[in-house]
Amino acid sequence: MKQESASKVKLLDTAIDMIWASSYGSVSVDDICAKAGVNKGSFYYFFKSKSDLAVAAFERHWDLKRSLMDRIFSAQLPPLERLEAYMNVIVEDQKARFRAVGKMPGCPFCSLGSELSTQDEKIRAKVENILSRQSKYIESLVRDLAAEGLIESSNHKELAEELFSYLGGVLMQAKIENSVKHVERLPHGVRRMLGLKEPAPAAAV
Repeated sequence: MKQESASKVKLLDTAIDMIWASSYGSVSVDDICAKAGVNKGSFYYFFKSKSDLAVAAFERHWDLKRSLMDRIFSAQLPPLERLEAYMNVIVEDQKARFRAVGKMPGCPFCSLGSELSTQDEKIRAKVENILSRQSKYIESLVRDLAAEGLIESSNHKELAEELFSYLGGVLMQAKIENSVKHVERLPHGVRRMLGLKEPAPAAAV
């Protein structure tokens, strides 16, 4: 595959950062070009529209995230370890972004989808596709938790979809209220939803 030009990558990375930090509607092509240090002519050489840029940018964001997801959800790791690692990554990432910009970012895919699902079919379809890919990791985790007798589940796919919806809802609520409290409680809520016991407190040294 031909390596993407530096200007195109700058546009993609800048677009995801700016849209995630505010919204799709509040960010213009001019804003993205100025922030990326790329002239507008180059933008239209790579993309026909802001919509096409957003679709490509969010696909790139998923590609960069996928290697981390593969490591977290490796079948070589015990399912409880996978669950704790995933919860920790979500919580720490949200809190880090909050410290950096003073705003809870929420899930970038859910935020974009909720903003534009009734307005832009290309973006709606891309968000649906990426969320479906992400949900499959949760489904494999639920299946393995059940296989080890750690949870009760007769329909792994349905439970995984419910859990995934819960995760997205918590991040959306945290974004709306601009508060870390919901994210900090996320691991407890997930364990309760799955019927898992809380981990024992660390022994005093």
